[in-house]
Amino acid sequence: MGILLKVVALLMAVCAAAMAQNPVIKTQIPDQDLSNNPLLTPRRLPAPPVPDLTRLGVAGGLLPLSLNEAIRLALENNNDIEVSRDDVRIAEAALRSLKGVYDPIFNFNNVRLTQSIAQIPRETANFIIDHWPLYTDVTSPSVNVPGGANSNSSGTIRERNITFSPTLTRQFSAGGGQYKVFFDNQRTTSNSPITSLSPFYSVDVGVLFTQPLLRNRSIDIYRRDIRIQRKRLTQSDFDFRLSVIAVIAQAQQAYWELVYALRDQRNQISSLNLAREQLHMIEERVSVGASAPLERAQALTQIATSEINLLTATQYVTTTENTLKQLILRDPTDAAWSTQIEPIDQPPLAPTPVNLQDALAEAFTNRPELNSLRLQQDINGIDIQYYRNQTLPRFDAQSTISTAGFAGSPLQRPFITGDPTNNSTAFLFDQINQLRGAVGQPPLTTPPASNSVPGNLIGGYFRALGNVWDFHTVTFGLAIEVPIRNRTAKANLAGARIQGEQLAAQVRALEQTIEVDVRNAAQAVDITRRQILAAQAARESAEIQLAGEQKRYRTGLSTTFLVLQFQNQLVNARTAEIRAEANYNQAIANLQRATATTLRANNVTVKTPSTP
Repeated sequence: MGILLKVVALLMAVCAAAMAQNPVIKTQIPDQDLSNNPLLTPRRLPAPPVPDLTRLGVAGGLLPLSLNEAIRLALENNNDIEVSRDDVRIAEAALRSLKGVYDPIFNFNNVRLTQSIAQIPRETANFIIDHWPLYTDVTSPSVNVPGGANSNSSGTIRERNITFSPTLTRQFSAGGGQYKVFFDNQRTTSNSPITSLSPFYSVDVGVLFTQPLLRNRSIDIYRRDIRIQRKRLTQSDFDFRLSVIAVIAQAQQAYWELVYALRDQRNQISSLNLAREQLHMIEERVSVGASAPLERAQALTQIATSEINLLTATQYVTTTENTLKQLILRDPTDAAWSTQIEPIDQPPLAPTPVNLQDALAEAFTNRPELNSLRLQQDINGIDIQYYRNQTLPRFDAQSTISTAGFAGSPLQRPFITGDPTNNSTAFLFDQINQLRGAVGQPPLTTPPASNSVPGNLIGGYFRALGNVWDFHTVTFGLAIEVPIRNRTAKANLAGARIQGEQLAAQVRALEQTIEVDVRNAAQAVDITRRQILAAQAARESAEIQLAGEQKRYRTGLSTTFLVLQFQNQLVNARTAEIRAEANYNQAIANLQRATATTLRANNVTVKTPSTP
C-alpha cells in the first residue's frame, strides 16, 4: 500500500512539472457595447409577431373525418384491396372452370366404328372419326366373300354408307366413372352377293359405362384439382382479409398519429402563448422598476424556441395528414388534397387491462396467414391421397347396354346367276342340265328370285327406328393396367410427404412468430395504459407548479428563469400525455391486428366467396 502511494505521488509531481512548463493561456473575450440595445432600454418593447401557420398546398376548408369514415374510405380507395378482391374473383372463376369437366358433352365425333370402316386405312379412319356425320363410298375386291369372286364382271364390291351418330358423355363427380349415351344411325347400300337388304338401315341406342375400381376411384386428377382449387379459393379469401386488416391498421395508425400531431400543435401554441404572457409580465415589472430590462432576453429566447417547436409541429401535421390522405384518396387530383382534415374522434380515456391468454387464443384461431398455411397443409394432404392412389394398378369395369333396330329394302336377285365358265354355282347348274339332256330329260328352269327376309325388317329408316327394341346387347369387361415399377407415382408421393414435413415446420415457426407478436402487442397496450396514468399525474403536477411559481413571480419571490423552466416542464408533460394517449390507441389497433380481430372491432364485414 505504501509503494502504491509513492507511485501516485510521483505521477502527480510529474504532471505538476509539465503544467508549469506549458502554462494554460485563456483567450480574452472582448467586451461588447450593449448600451444601445433595445432590450436594455426602459421603453416597452412590442411582442414578436405570431408566426404564420399557413401550410403550403392546404388552402381549402376543413374536412371533418371520423375514424370509421377514414377506414371506409381507405377500404374503398386502396389499390391493394382492389388487387386482392380481384384475386378472389379469379379463384372463383378458376373453380368454375375446373368444374366444367362434369358438364355433359354433346358431340358427333366420338362414335363406334363399324366393321366396314375398321377395314379401311388408318388415315382414312381418323378422318372419318373427326368428320361425323359423313358419307363414305368404299370399293373393295370381291375376295373372302362367299360367291363374291365371280359375283360380277368387275370383281369388286361397292359399299356406300351415310352415318349420323351423336353421343352424350358425362363424367361422374363421385367414383371417377363416366357414361356415354350413343345414338348410331347408318344407311348402307352394297352390291355384295351376301347382301339381302339394300339400302339397309340400322339404329343403335345404348349406354356405355366405365367405372374405375382401384386407381382413380376415390380420387382422380379432376377431383384433385377441384378440391385443391376450393382450398385456394379460401386461401385467396384469407389473403383478402389479411389485406383488409393491414389497410385498416394503417388507417388507424395514421388517424391517431394525425390526432396527436394536431393536439401537439395546439400544445406548442399554448407554450408560445405562455412565453408571450411571461414577456408581458416582465414588461410590467420593468415599467415599475421591479425588474431589469435584461430579463426580456430570457422571455424572447423562450418565445423563439417555442416558435421553432410550433413550426416543427406544424410540419409534422402536414406529414401525418398527407399519410392519411394517401390511404383514403385514390385520385391525385382530388380536391380533398387541398383541404385540412379535422379528426372528430378523440382518444378514449378508459383503458382496460388485456387478457393475454384470450388474445393468444383469438390470434391462433383468426390469423389469416396461419389459416392460409393450414389450408396449404390440407392441399398437401390432397396431393398425398392422389399420389398414393396413383400407385395402385388400374382396374376399370366397362359395360354396355344397347338396343338396335334394323330394316331395309330386299333385293330381288335370281337364285342362280352368272357365267358357268367363271361361276361355280352356274357351272354346277349347267352340268346338271347337260346330264338330264343326255338321258333325255328336259333341262331344269332357273329358280325364281326368292325373298326370305321377315316382313318386320322390310321398310325404311322409320321402320328400323320402330324395331329399335327388338334386338338387345349387353357386354361387360375389365380394363387392367399394372405398372411394373411405377416410379413416377412413387416419387411424387415421396415428394408430397416431404413437403408435408416442411409445411408442419412452417406452421410451428409461424405460430412462434404470432406468439411473440401478440405478447409484444399486449405488453404495449398495458405499458401505454400505465403511461397515460403517469403522464396525467405529471401534467397535473406541472400545472400546479407553474401556477404557484407564477404567483411567486408576481410577488417578487421567483425569477424569470424558474417560471420559464416550469413552463417548459408543463409543455413537456402535456406532450408526454398526448403522446401516451396516441400510443395507447395505436397499441390497441396493433393488438387488434395481431389477434386478427380488426374486422370485428371496427364493424367491417367481409363477404365469404361463393363456391360455384
